[in-house]
Amino acid sequence: MAERPGALPRQRSVLCRHERHRRCEPDGRPDHGRPRLISALTHTEAPSSPEGASVHRKPKNKRHRHPALLLTGAGILVILLAVLSTFIGVSDVSPMSLLEGGPNGKAAQLLVVSRLPRTLALVLTGVAMSIVGLIMQMLVRNKFVEPSTTGTAESAALGLLVVTIFAPTLPLFGKMVVAAIFALAGTGLFLLILRRIPVRSIVLVPLVGIMLGGVIGAVTTFFAYRLDLLQTLGTWMTGDFSGILRGRYELLWIALAMTVIAWIAADRFTVVGLGQEFTTNLGLHYGRVLALGLAIVSVVTAIVVVTAGVIPFLGLIVPNIVSIAMGDNVRRSIPWVAILGAGFVLICDIIGRVLRFPYEIPLGIVVGVIGSMLFLYLLLRRPARAH
Repeated sequence: MAERPGALPRQRSVLCRHERHRRCEPDGRPDHGRPRLISALTHTEAPSSPEGASVHRKPKNKRHRHPALLLTGAGILVILLAVLSTFIGVSDVSPMSLLEGGPNGKAAQLLVVSRLPRTLALVLTGVAMSIVGLIMQMLVRNKFVEPSTTGTAESAALGLLVVTIFAPTLPLFGKMVVAAIFALAGTGLFLLILRRIPVRSIVLVPLVGIMLGGVIGAVTTFFAYRLDLLQTLGTWMTGDFSGILRGRYELLWIALAMTVIAWIAADRFTVVGLGQEFTTNLGLHYGRVLALGLAIVSVVTAIVVVTAGVIPFLGLIVPNIVSIAMGDNVRRSIPWVAILGAGFVLICDIIGRVLRFPYEIPLGIVVGVIGSMLFLYLLLRRPARAH
């Protein structure tokens, strides 16, 4: 059939009759010099003439605008929760007291020294730990792992105990570095144990991590007991933000920077989540991406443990909720994981400060109770199969 004058040629993939895995020229000859990729272009009818007709285009779907609006609304809700959390406490810090006392009043000083640093620490911790949990789930290829179920947090606490014993005068940044090294070693040991297991079910992987964390935690508790450091160890193992002051939370900005690096490398983490062979076939170095992910996980976990203590199940619950709604695309999920993680931590903090007012329940306990219930729900909801 003759081409109409002025018409553009159709774009289509032509496959050989006997060699359908190769790309062929329109005359049927195989093209050995081109990559073995099949074009995904759909052939579109061209206009009958260059002037007077427009190319057919798909109508825009208005639903594509909804995620941005929902994300903006969720961000506004998190800001409102942060403001509410800032003004909750025993001391009178309210807009009225701030106006009456002025910039040098007691309320203003308390706001700058304690309340704002605490709120910022809560938001940064929720964002960082939730994204770290998402990365670890992609690296291990299991939805039920996070720093508190793989021995990473317990290894960081062991590192803090070691540096407290041998170098108690080391600055906070130095303690964070030592804790990050121990966390990296503990996570690497967990991955090494997983490689030795022939069959990895979706339930067995976190069970191995919890057992490893229990062993490391038992060793840490034994030496802390012998050296009369149990009270110090308790502050690391229970996430508590009541002692956060200006000058003691700034390391969390490093954790935020690590999450930005994670967002830049999000596509690589998505590919790694599909397996080592698939990653290698796409031209990525599996070991380098894995090392980058483990470094991010270790540094963020160490910073949070040094600053506030262990926050259990935070990196497990939030990524799973987002994954149920949006799938496993890391780049698309990270903004939602960050906002939902910050909101979840703020809600748990408000609950812990209001439930027994004027006393306060540590955040790690509240998150642990709510997170464990959600963890059991997710565990029973998913079939027991390999991820």
